[in-house]
Amino acid sequence: MRKIQMVDLKGQYAKIKDEVDHSVLEVLESTAYINGPKVHEFQKNLEHYLNVKHVIPCANGTDALQIAMMGLGLKPGDEVITADFTFAATVEVIALLQLTPVLVDVDPVTFNIDIEAIKNAITPKTKAIVPVHLFGMCANMEAIMEIAEEHNLYVIEDNAQAIGSTYTYTNGKKAKAGTIGHVSSTSFFPSKNLGCYGDGGAIFTNDDDLAHTIRGIVNHGMYKRYHHDVVGVNSRLDSIQAAILDIKLKRLDSYNQARQQAARAYSKAFEGQKHIVVPSGKTGCATICNDCDCHVFHQYTLRIIDSDRDALVKHLNDNGIPCGVYYPIPLHRQKAYQDSRYNEADFKVTNQLVKEVISLPMHTELDDEQIEFITSTVINFVNS
Repeated sequence: MRKIQMVDLKGQYAKIKDEVDHSVLEVLESTAYINGPKVHEFQKNLEHYLNVKHVIPCANGTDALQIAMMGLGLKPGDEVITADFTFAATVEVIALLQLTPVLVDVDPVTFNIDIEAIKNAITPKTKAIVPVHLFGMCANMEAIMEIAEEHNLYVIEDNAQAIGSTYTYTNGKKAKAGTIGHVSSTSFFPSKNLGCYGDGGAIFTNDDDLAHTIRGIVNHGMYKRYHHDVVGVNSRLDSIQAAILDIKLKRLDSYNQARQQAARAYSKAFEGQKHIVVPSGKTGCATICNDCDCHVFHQYTLRIIDSDRDALVKHLNDNGIPCGVYYPIPLHRQKAYQDSRYNEADFKVTNQLVKEVISLPMHTELDDEQIEFITSTVINFVNS
């Protein structure tokens, strides 16, 4: 059996090596390293893939979130509601802009922001909601947009983990994650479903005026060289990374399908295990649906019930199986984001999840032998 990797970037690269190497050499020979033709080509191709009017590439996913908020003109003290159970970058940029983060609990099935918790958190100071499509699973965007419209709020999608996933409305209409809110951000960190070989990110929007503002922000606030019309930052996707991303974009659907296939194999192996709760395709689904594209499995995350999750982590590592706990500490308990406004009773789901979740290896190169070994090792432990 091949060595099990949490993310097998080397194996993925081997299959596209010639194409990647050729494209990178083209950039080196052109010397168009910043905002070169490869960046514009990737931008247009990603716009077409997402069916969104504007993609603005930038340096990384955290910058993308910050720039999206800057573009909306949010002011210090404005309240921004987001999920307590996610990576710190989401709340980090809110705090950096001197906005007021309002953390709320998540849904126990999808791990995404809880709709009722959003409603309960809205105040006259609330200006925006940031749903995170966690682990590759679309948040309940239809309900979130209805709340936003009722209260005149912006919606900023954190799509760092779910590029390529498809949200289906109750009427059957479909839209790609990251194209539903007023603006969205994504990350091209190497381990992402669409990842480059360094750092990279992008902002998406269908709003022409907002796109214009954001294009200035990413480039020092300039639309014309040495004319600084808005306060900006230096955040640009370099041409080498764009060249790599454009090659991988052509394969994104097949990459996501490989992840979904691995997820189904995992879930089938875990059927009937009383100590294991597998991820769902959507609220109400008992298993991953064959026709459901709402989850693209950036992570395959289990809940371990009435068993020792931390001991399982050690057991897996001892058997050569990497795994991860995303995330071990809720944001409301992090030293940087503690606030006397928060009540532990309001974070029952998050506080439980951090004790139970474990993410298994998930990438495009997983094979049946590896999945069988991983699942049998987990099952033997929880039943021992």
